[in-house]
Amino acid sequence: LGVFLTYTYAAKEAMKKTKKAKLYVPQIDCDVKAGKIINPEFIAKCPPGCQDIKYRVYGTDIFASFSSVCSAAIHSGIIDNAGGKILVRKVAGHSGYRGSFSNGVRSLSLPRWRESFLVAEGKPRKGVTYPSTLEYSSSKSTLMTHTDSFYNVPKGNTVRKEYQTSPVPDPTTQIATTTPPQTTATTDPFTTTSKPATTPVTTRTTTAAAMAKSRPALHRVRDTAFRGSSISTSNRNILRPSTGVQRQEPVAAFRKPAGSPAHLAMETDLWKPGLSLFDTGFSSKEELQTKPLESRSQGNPTCKVDLSFLIDGSWSIGKRRFQIQKQFLSNVADALDVGSAGPLMGIVQYGNDPSTEFNLKTYANSKDIRNAIEKIPQKGGLSNVGRALSFVNKNFFSDANGNRGGAPNVAVVMVDGWPTDKVEEASRLARESGINIFFVTIEGAAESEKQNVIEPDFVDKAVCRTNGFYSIHVPSWFSLHKVVQPLVKRVCDTDRLVCSKTCLNSADIGFVIDGSSSVGTGNFRTVLQFVANLSKEFEISDTDTRIGAVQYTYEQRLEFGFDKYSAKQDVLSAIKRISYWSGGTSTGAAISYTLEHLFNKSKPNKRKIMILITDGRSYDDVRVPAMTAHQNGVIAYSIGIAWAAQDELEAIATDPDKEHSFFVDEFDHLYQFVNQLIQNICTEFNSQPRN
Repeated sequence: LGVFLTYTYAAKEAMKKTKKAKLYVPQIDCDVKAGKIINPEFIAKCPPGCQDIKYRVYGTDIFASFSSVCSAAIHSGIIDNAGGKILVRKVAGHSGYRGSFSNGVRSLSLPRWRESFLVAEGKPRKGVTYPSTLEYSSSKSTLMTHTDSFYNVPKGNTVRKEYQTSPVPDPTTQIATTTPPQTTATTDPFTTTSKPATTPVTTRTTTAAAMAKSRPALHRVRDTAFRGSSISTSNRNILRPSTGVQRQEPVAAFRKPAGSPAHLAMETDLWKPGLSLFDTGFSSKEELQTKPLESRSQGNPTCKVDLSFLIDGSWSIGKRRFQIQKQFLSNVADALDVGSAGPLMGIVQYGNDPSTEFNLKTYANSKDIRNAIEKIPQKGGLSNVGRALSFVNKNFFSDANGNRGGAPNVAVVMVDGWPTDKVEEASRLARESGINIFFVTIEGAAESEKQNVIEPDFVDKAVCRTNGFYSIHVPSWFSLHKVVQPLVKRVCDTDRLVCSKTCLNSADIGFVIDGSSSVGTGNFRTVLQFVANLSKEFEISDTDTRIGAVQYTYEQRLEFGFDKYSAKQDVLSAIKRISYWSGGTSTGAAISYTLEHLFNKSKPNKRKIMILITDGRSYDDVRVPAMTAHQNGVIAYSIGIAWAAQDELEAIATDPDKEHSFFVDEFDHLYQFVNQLIQNICTEFNSQPRN
């Protein structure tokens, strides 16, 4: 009996110890976004110091997945700036996210996004097993700090990144004292923030397997099949202007490798600045690398983009090359893994005039798209690329055609040789509408043909950035199959689709600055610093947000217009150079002047935002000029300091004036409104039509 009782007591004690065993809670950094973590539900520990404006949050109560997890937890009141444990649960994307100010954190508004998350107290739910390590997704090349060159991360869709921390140490001392157990980890390539609470050791990646061997050519290729030969050059000089004669055809055939998978893994981007695709050592073996993943019926969720392919149907391309182009599109559809939760794809064919073959909502999977591509007949005609881009900008990306709003808009233009019309203006308007334009050019003008090219360097004039990311040149039609994977990787790299329209890249912002005598030199410099702090939050270029400035007293002076500077640093330098004027205060006349001399050069598809800063009552009427500005589509914000009149600030501001009018008692407190203004400008963006 004594032995039995001793055994029973020991067993109970062992069970108690087992029950008391604590879960190892992984620690995350302040800049970690929910979308980077693969786990659908997890408990994590936030460090101190996450209540900082540099950690962006989008939404209220329910947050967009590219918000900082820890800042969202502070915004929700789950933890404070000292950090602590939180529970995070992923949920579906929402049609809109409302910004607000809560617990010292300003969250921003956002239109539709593909994934959301909720934050709660860091207590486990019954029946749910929580991971002691977290999986982080990463598959993108990363810009190296302070250089223009790129390096590649290991191939594969996911890199496992795991952290373990002790469940006991106080968060204020953990960074200095805790040495975590050995774990598998990798440095996040998208941040330069150090991670002192963790020790990266090794990287585990998924290796892609080769799926097919290169096939021998079905027919011998004659020298006359290539444009580099003297025969094809002379033929094309004659046949390019004609709309009814085909160029001499090659006799080689293109065939898709047997057993092409439904879903091809995206390769590590091999592009380097200054090199063409074929200078990088890319080979057909690399093109055939795949990942052994099962096809997803809903599409690839890591590539949620709305794609329009503009295919060349001109007579100059010929029937055989047109078939090669269609086969290429079929391979791209396979590699994309089209579906409602992933990429959607439509096709526009151009010749003399463009026409839609099918739009974004016509087909919901890659198989149906391949069947539809096979049935597309060639239009013929010239190669009017500019007209096709205008058509896509005005017609293709509409709600009626399946545009999802929250997904980036991408147009991939296939060009045989060169366009027969100008593309610069049409592509500029498309970029300003938020369309990311990619060009795939095949072959090109020989030296003797260049006099026939209407617009030299048309690709650089058309793409979102001239860094090589948005353009791929293929020297021969029979090399086109090699660029399937690089193209898919680029269009799916949503972090680098810089032309996607957001609240930070789609406005003309005009600052109207009071330079009257009551301001004073020192306070005027404080105002300029406030203007600079606001400006640097935006993405500034000739096709993104543009900045202009007017200073006024009794008179008005255009300091610089929207078209003066197209780089952020140039804008900031110009603001710093503005000299204090001194004089009276005629705010009404300043508003009228700004409309006539600044906003008259605003682009039609840009939001017009006026931010007026004054420290006193105006000597003239502000109501009529402000009403005229509102009627002309200008969104007006008024910021009053010290002796500014509240009734005038409300009259200047767009309704509702509580969201567009601000007052501060001292110039030194202006900085407090930077985040709030950014948040309100993003809210305005949500209410504006896309074009």
